[in-house]
Amino acid sequence: MSGSLNRPVRRRAFVLGGAAAAGTAALAGPFATAASAAAFGWSDDGSNYVVDTGANLVFKVSKTNGDLTSLVYKGTEYQGYGGKNSHVESGLGASTVTITQSGTTILVSVAYGTLKHYYAARSGENNVYLWTNKADTSVSATRYIVRVKAGLFLNDEPDSYTYAPTVIESADVFAKSDGQTRSKHYAKRRVIDYSAIGWTTGSVGLYIVRSNHEKASGGPFYRSLLRHQSTDGGGLYEILYYGENQTEAERFGLQGPYVIAFTDGGAPSSSLYPGTLTTTWADSLGISGYVAASGRGKVAGVGISGRDTAYAYTVGLANSAAQYWGSARSSDGYFSIGGVLPGTYTLTVFKGELAVHTTSVTVTAGATTTLNTIAIASSNDPANATAIWRIGTWDGTPAGFKNADLMTYAHPSDVRAAAWTGNVVIGSGSETASFPAYIWKDVNSGLLVYFKLTAAQAAAAHTLRIGVTTAYANGRPQITVNSWVSSVPSPPTQPSTRSLTVGSYRGNNNTFTYSVPASAWLTDTSRYNVLKIDVVSGSGTTSYLSAGTSIDALDLLS
Repeated sequence: MSGSLNRPVRRRAFVLGGAAAAGTAALAGPFATAASAAAFGWSDDGSNYVVDTGANLVFKVSKTNGDLTSLVYKGTEYQGYGGKNSHVESGLGASTVTITQSGTTILVSVAYGTLKHYYAARSGENNVYLWTNKADTSVSATRYIVRVKAGLFLNDEPDSYTYAPTVIESADVFAKSDGQTRSKHYAKRRVIDYSAIGWTTGSVGLYIVRSNHEKASGGPFYRSLLRHQSTDGGGLYEILYYGENQTEAERFGLQGPYVIAFTDGGAPSSSLYPGTLTTTWADSLGISGYVAASGRGKVAGVGISGRDTAYAYTVGLANSAAQYWGSARSSDGYFSIGGVLPGTYTLTVFKGELAVHTTSVTVTAGATTTLNTIAIASSNDPANATAIWRIGTWDGTPAGFKNADLMTYAHPSDVRAAAWTGNVVIGSGSETASFPAYIWKDVNSGLLVYFKLTAAQAAAAHTLRIGVTTAYANGRPQITVNSWVSSVPSPPTQPSTRSLTVGSYRGNNNTFTYSVPASAWLTDTSRYNVLKIDVVSGSGTTSYLSAGTSIDALDLLS
C-alpha cells in the first residue's frame, strides 16, 4: 500500500456534515479490511507505548510527555509535521503516562498537573478515541492537533496556505499570486455544520470526528480552526477553547470522545458522529470526569410556534458547566436534545443565529424533560416590526449583504471581494446586495443610504435600528440623517480578538436604536433623505484591522 501512495493520484479534501457524511459512508464503508496478520495489543519500545489495534493501525504514545509520536496506517507513517508530534495544545511537557488493557480496549492515560488526557484503542478498529479533561487555566487553550506529514494529502481549499506564500496579516493570513487569500482560520463551517474534518486520497481517508463540544465555549455557531496544509505538512484540529473570538467564558471538565479515524477513502462511519456515538465500553475505564449515558438526561419540545418558516431554528442549552444544541423540525418546531448532564440550563431558541426566545429548563439523570409548545413572542423577533424600509434580514447573520458569504473563507482584501465602498438607494431593488457586510473605520466608514419619505412620514419622529453580529476594537455605528447627528452609542460586549479578518462574523448580536426627530427629515418629498453611517472607536489600527462591525440588518420603523 505504501508504494501505491507514491503513484500520482487525485487527492481531495473534505469537511463533512452528518447527512452528507452518512451517505458517503454507506457507499464506501467505514473501515478498510483488517490485516489478518495484525494482533491486538501493546508493547513498550523504551520511549513509547506502542498500540496495535489489530486492524491496519499502529500508533505510539510518548511515555515522557503523552505526545502521539507515530501513526502508521497500512504501513505508511502519517504522523509528522515540521518535526512536531501530535498533542494537546502545543505539547504538554513532562507528564505521567500509563497504559492498561481491559479485554478488547487499551487505554493510555496522560497526567500533566491538573490536566488529564486519554487515548483509547478498540480491537479491530482503525480509530483512536481521545478525551481531554482540563480542570483550570494552567493550560492556556484546549485543542488537539493531529500533525500530518507533508505530501500525503494535497489541499488548495480556503483553509490551506500551501500555495500562498505572501503574508498579509499577523503571520497566519496569506495571499496567493492570483490575489486569493488562504488561512488555517478560513474553515467556512460553524460547529453545527460538520461532524468530521479531514482529507482523502480516494483510497485512504484521515479524519478527526469532533466531540459533542459539551465543554467547549461559543455555542452551535462558533467558527474556529479545523485543518490546514502548508509546505511542511498539515494539521487537523479539535478546538474546544481557543481564546479567539470567544463569546462565552471557558468551561472546564472532561471533553470527548473525539476520534482520529482512518478509512478506505470514504467518510468515517456515521456511528462515530456526535449524537450517535455510544461508548458503553468506556464506562468502567476510570476516565476522570466521565459520565455514562445513564447519568445523563434529555430535553424534548413538542413544537415551537411563532416561527418564520423561511428560516432554520436551533435550540441551545447552556450553563457555566456545559452546552448542547439541536435542530428544530421545520414542519412544527419539534426538537430533542439528548446526552445532557444534569443541571439547570438557559434554553435559547435561535432564528438563524438570532436569539428570539429564552427560558429555563432543568435536566435530571435518566429522565426526559418534556416541554409544551414554545411560543415566540412577536416582539422578540425584530423582523415583525413594521418598517418604512429595511435592508437585510433579521437572522443574526450578515447573509445577503455584499461579500458576506466570501468572508467566511477569505480575507477582506481578497481579489474576489467586491468593492467595500459604494452607496445604497432605497427602492433600487438591490439594497441588500449593494450594502457591505462589514464596515470599518479606515475602509468604508461614511456609507450613505438614500431614501424618500411621504409627507406624513416626514412629519413624524421615527426609530432607526442597526443590528450587528460582532465588532472589532469596539467599532460601532454613529449615524447622521441629513444635518442631524446622533450621539455616539456605548460599545456592546464583544470578543476582543480578531474576527472580521479571520472568517468569523460571530460575536454577540446587538441592536443599536436611534430616535430620529421629525425635524431631521426633509420636507420636500421629491428629494432624497441621506443617512450616513460612520464607524466610531478610539481603538484598532489601520485598514481591515481598524475598528469595524458586521451588519445583521438595518431599518427605519414606521
